Amino acid sequence: MQFEFATANRITFGAGKLRQAGPTIKSAGKRPLVVTGKNIERAEPLFKILRENKIESATFSVSGEPKIQTIRDGVALATSENCDWVISIGGGSVLDTGKAIAAMMTNEGDVLNYLEIIGQGKALAKASARFLAIPTTAGTGSEVTRNAVLASPEHRLKVSLRSPLMLPEMALVDPEMIYDLPPSITASTGLDALTQLIEPYVCSRANPMTDAICTEGIGRVARSFRRAVENGHDADARADMSVASLFGGMALANAGLGAVHGFAGPIGGMFSAPHGEICAALLAGVMEINLRALREREAKSSALNRYDVVARLLTENCEATADAGIQWVRNLVHDFKIPRLAAHGIKSEDIPEIVKNAMNASSMKANPITLSEAELSEILRRAL
Repeated sequence: MQFEFATANRITFGAGKLRQAGPTIKSAGKRPLVVTGKNIERAEPLFKILRENKIESATFSVSGEPKIQTIRDGVALATSENCDWVISIGGGSVLDTGKAIAAMMTNEGDVLNYLEIIGQGKALAKASARFLAIPTTAGTGSEVTRNAVLASPEHRLKVSLRSPLMLPEMALVDPEMIYDLPPSITASTGLDALTQLIEPYVCSRANPMTDAICTEGIGRVARSFRRAVENGHDADARADMSVASLFGGMALANAGLGAVHGFAGPIGGMFSAPHGEICAALLAGVMEINLRALREREAKSSALNRYDVVARLLTENCEATADAGIQWVRNLVHDFKIPRLAAHGIKSEDIPEIVKNAMNASSMKANPITLSEAELSEILRRAL
């Protein structure tokens, strides 16, 4: 048995932890670039800390998922404003933006040179600038991953800037930051978190450390997902979902993902669709087709037993089998009215291109079994 495990240099977790972060932020650097989402007011708790500690900063606001040009613009701003480190406060897109900017602040050349698939795939030579990640959603786990997903509109693809040198210096996870998230966003991001716990657990590169955090995270989603959606100020439920998201990020960074994310990248590059909603629409179908393929072609695969474990954790029934886990996910998606893929403009005629791109996606390589074009197409048709 061989495996490795790497994550953020320091993880601070707990309600109210952001309010206590002044000394840490003050000692991290001289002038941070603060990366926020479109609604800058969401970052006010951080700006208050900066003011109280007389820390000067520059602000870079991003709208939607980051594009390659977004990173160029952010690096240019950081340079012109003499920023020496980066703080991101926001959802996964904001965290990925800050992560990529921090990487390119210390590495020479254009970001395109370092991108997989559409670029040269050049390895980063230097560690990123110091980077603090503060998530305001519970879904992506980007605060502890070693990649940033960037969109290339001209290629109609989303690709990753990826390196162990991109792991954040610090992840500060404060569940209070997600108390006011709308139910719809809580549901879609929560299903992304669940997907990022199930896929690493059943994938071909699972290891004992990721197994432990995946099973712990899945159990927390099972007991707290509905409560978090229905009552955003349920502190225990919000903490559980924040832990689940954090653990999902740690798991995917150290094991891998699967067909759901193999599809999500290409779909996100071709259509304007929230990542969490894509994952939610695909998760049950991928589980079902994976199970059928495993039963037909690899009946001795350990992934079959792992899908049973997933079902027992989700249903809180020690006798449940894999199919019950699939139904649990379907019920959740139905009850919280997660849109199907067709709601994002995806049509049956788009399936061949999506499948072609998905088969080349890095996330697809860790799926517990290699799926055929016909099986991948079937998953998409069922999700339309």
